Amino acid sequence: MLTTVTAIEAVAQIPTFREAVMAWAPEISQLDPGPAGALMGYDFHLGDDDPKLIEVNTNAGGAFLNALLARAQSICCAELVHRPEDGLTLGFEAHVLAMFRAEWQRQRGDAPLRRIAIVDDGPEGQYLYPEFVLAQQMLIWAGIDTVICDPGALEIRVTGLFFGDLQIDLVYDRLVDFALAEPSHAALRRAYLDGSVVLTPNPHNHAALAHKRNLTLLSDSVALAGLGVAPSLIARLSGIPQTRMVTPRNADELWTARRQLFFKPVSGQGGVSGDKLTKSVWADILQAEYVAQTIAAPGQRMIRLDGVPTLRKVDVRLYTYRAQTPLVAARLYQGQTTNFRTPGGGFAPVLIV
Repeated sequence: MLTTVTAIEAVAQIPTFREAVMAWAPEISQLDPGPAGALMGYDFHLGDDDPKLIEVNTNAGGAFLNALLARAQSICCAELVHRPEDGLTLGFEAHVLAMFRAEWQRQRGDAPLRRIAIVDDGPEGQYLYPEFVLAQQMLIWAGIDTVICDPGALEIRVTGLFFGDLQIDLVYDRLVDFALAEPSHAALRRAYLDGSVVLTPNPHNHAALAHKRNLTLLSDSVALAGLGVAPSLIARLSGIPQTRMVTPRNADELWTARRQLFFKPVSGQGGVSGDKLTKSVWADILQAEYVAQTIAAPGQRMIRLDGVPTLRKVDVRLYTYRAQTPLVAARLYQGQTTNFRTPGGGFAPVLIV
């Protein structure tokens, strides 16, 4: 999995690749103010073969909750779990603090970082709101004033971006509006474009690393070779299932092969497995922008649910910053996609044994 992550981030630095992916990204994504993107998420399925990358996320949730969970699990399983000095949970807090400071310095240099805003739509109503509070506490204990707020509560003034009377230096962005296109995000968009706030992850990070259409290039060795990517680097991307844009030209072919494919919207979350595809949903897909990804079967793990051994699907998420991984977590679920409604499902720690 780490081989795939480091290869993707290496390819994303190649000018010809970056030029190609920026061609289909929103205009706002062309601006690169410096930040590399805080807490990326790389999601993998662990089937019978090598791990397969399913998705890349710039707003990967759950890291702070999983760090807390993993520490507790490591303590209760101390005799079974290998915990090296540079273990994935021991250094999480230090890694995160260094990450936010590095993101600030990449745009502001040696200026002091005084205040961070953790931003999401209606944050107190978000399912993962508790982790916003954990992140806030961590940053405050480190001496960085931190607030949690809705982007609609932000205001542009002559001297910068404000939340009430508090000037914001850096925004940790947890929105799913990657291009900041919604009207309620206008102040944040303006502050990002005029450089009055440091935003991480930002639209450029999403376009370079997490836009779903990028997978159509990353899974195409011929296209990568045409962009001048070295064969040794292309070989390290073999864990990415073939991904293609859905177009009128290939629609019939993809419909015929639908049972081997998973269809995902280019902008947005979720998707639908081809074996569940109806004619009406297919018609909607053809009217929108979707990618078709060859299905990589998820792994399975046995849990005990009300005393009964029960199978659940599992995927693994690597939380990263600049291809370094401070934390790994799993998600247990049933159904087509990862969710937090499955009995016995949700986040689970990854134990190194």
